[in-house]
Amino acid sequence: MRSWLNNIQRCPWCGDFLIIAAIKSAFKELWIESHNRVIVSWIGCSWKATHYIDGYASETLHGRTLPFATWVKMANPNLTVMAMGWDGDGYWIGMGHFIHSCRRDLDITYLVFNNENYALTTGQASAVTPIWAKTKTTPEGNTTQPFDPIALAKNAWARFAKRADWANLLELKEIIKEAIQHKWFALVDIDQKCPSFRRW
Repeated sequence: MRSWLNNIQRCPWCGDFLIIAAIKSAFKELWIESHNRVIVSWIGCSWKATHYIDGYASETLHGRTLPFATWVKMANPNLTVMAMGWDGDGYWIGMGHFIHSCRRDLDITYLVFNNENYALTTGQASAVTPIWAKTKTTPEGNTTQPFDPIALAKNAWARFAKRADWANLLELKEIIKEAIQHKWFALVDIDQKCPSFRRW
């Protein structure tokens, strides 16, 4: 029997489509061939992105994208290593790995598909869900202040931490290119549409 994960399809108008297009364009314009790059993802909606981008890829455990990407980069420093995940993955479950990846400062590009909720599991609050937003786990409104991942990354000594908008394809592509060319840890926090569960 096939796993239910194999049958996951993106929702219509999901922000992932443009993000994937921007990543592919960035690799193409930087002339980074598929055999010279590795994309590490986790289990979630963004995890399927690796299926649509040529090159080596690995799908890791929830919250463990950055440790695996670190291992890949240390094993072969010549590879272009990109890690991708969601806010629930990197800013909650994988928070410790995120902070220490900023501190370690290896040449890894980290893209966070930030839709401010746990979308794959039908819309629970995450660490960046806005105050008073109503979700499955906060039906009366979120009462926990969200944190700013850009400020946190900079406080953890990341040299590159930028926010991008999923809908501005050209700017997103240029920010991703800049992050790839930055030879240290680079965070790109992508404000992403979630048509099914981000309703604020």
